[in-house]
Amino acid sequence: MRICVIGGANADIVATSFNAFVPGDSNPGSVRLTAGGVGRNIAHNLALLGDEVVFLTLFGGDDFGLFTAESCRKVHLDISLCDYAAPGTRSCFLSINDCDGEMVGGVADMAAADGITPEWLAAKMEKLGNVDVYVADANIPVETLAYLIDHVDKPLYIDAVSGAKAAKIKEAMAMSVKKHFFTLKCNQIESAVLSDLQGVDRRFVSLGADGLEVVEGDAKRHFPALPCHVVNATGAGDAFMAGIIHAGPEVTIAEAAHIGLLCAKHNIESPDTVNQHWTRDCEPRDARH
Repeated sequence: MRICVIGGANADIVATSFNAFVPGDSNPGSVRLTAGGVGRNIAHNLALLGDEVVFLTLFGGDDFGLFTAESCRKVHLDISLCDYAAPGTRSCFLSINDCDGEMVGGVADMAAADGITPEWLAAKMEKLGNVDVYVADANIPVETLAYLIDHVDKPLYIDAVSGAKAAKIKEAMAMSVKKHFFTLKCNQIESAVLSDLQGVDRRFVSLGADGLEVVEGDAKRHFPALPCHVVNATGAGDAFMAGIIHAGPEVTIAEAAHIGLLCAKHNIESPDTVNQHWTRDCEPRDARH
């Protein structure tokens, strides 16, 4: 598939304590710098799965932005339509993880994404050519989400990103004329914010270790999480989102859920925000040798 992803791209600073994290104290651990951002991570995962990906974003106007853009080039994302934000405008995410890999807190500075306006996006979309699926994250402005809901003519997937940003989706739906899109992906916190949202064909709700709930029409189904060894939970939701997109809009929710959960499992078992060691059928490369 040829997929257009619109969303945030930033540098991820991931700090993981060696022992159980103690709030309010300095915790010995490791600190790593990787490329991240919900939209960028989804795009990266899709490229690893074999899809052709056009990524639309504004990179930060600093060294982190240059670092993130170069990371996209290295994994063969098409960023030919991307721009840089004003000098000094950051796009950065700081994650603090407990020794078991679970995030205990994070801070997102996504000011660069504010420049992804409807006008900016409309000019880029004129140059896109044929696209099979559109993907957006809630880092982009409300007006831009509303523009996408109304103007794309192919299935649109939206990632809620966080509880604070999930409200943007409700606002965008209220602003839009069409008031309908194909798939929403969220966690339990985000789902609570969006509990009364109408006009979505499929809703995938991550329950963490308890698996996944999928709502389609009046039907609700639960899928258990796959057994895994948690190394780093950061990015697992992005990998899951890439999995359900890669599965395709024509498959059943069970098929999409299976691919999504498999992608999330492989990501959780990697120290990186995006697990580099996948084949197109979502099996680790090491499993083939």
